Amino acid sequence: MKIFETRTAPNPRRVRMFLAEKDLLDGVEFVQIDLQKGENLTPEFTAMNPMKKVPVMELDDGTCIAETMAICRYFEELHPDRTPLLGEGALGRAQVEQWLRWIELFFFLPTGMCFQHTTGYFKDRMNPVREWGEECGRNVSKFFHFLNKHLEGREYICGDQFTAADINAFTTIDFNKVNDIRIQPDQTHLRAWYDRIKARPSAAA
Repeated sequence: MKIFETRTAPNPRRVRMFLAEKDLLDGVEFVQIDLQKGENLTPEFTAMNPMKKVPVMELDDGTCIAETMAICRYFEELHPDRTPLLGEGALGRAQVEQWLRWIELFFFLPTGMCFQHTTGYFKDRMNPVREWGEECGRNVSKFFHFLNKHLEGREYICGDQFTAADINAFTTIDFNKVNDIRIQPDQTHLRAWYDRIKARPSAAA
């Protein structure tokens, strides 16, 4: 199978970390797509994903699956015996899903909007609104504080078990370096958690 990705983009990194934690990286061929050159806008790529986003997974029979968490869920269902990352039991799965939703809507999405609307990276294909990007950046900073408070006395976001929620939050924090939004000195719980995740081998995937 193949995964079409842009290695520097945060969504593909979320998938790579997920696969690394499940020890499945070696079974996938990664194909690089240059977003700035618009390789994701070609008819060939659009046929795989009409939303024109990375990553996209192509199975051996030609079936394509887009969206980060859809790809991750595919591997979770295919290999339930390998380090469950989407929660265990009804309550565990619900709690992970809750956090994935919060991180997606209130952390990752404004992170992307801050990047797109303040840097002009995609100005050839969108109309950047700097004020909106700056407001999204402020909301991202608020989520840093929210996470710091939540992580007091906790090893991971969902209690004692490392999950996809940790992966998604970690990669979002790292990507915010391009927005010049970073962990603050007083966010000691967030810093301790971040350092724990960074020390995992999957963080280098």
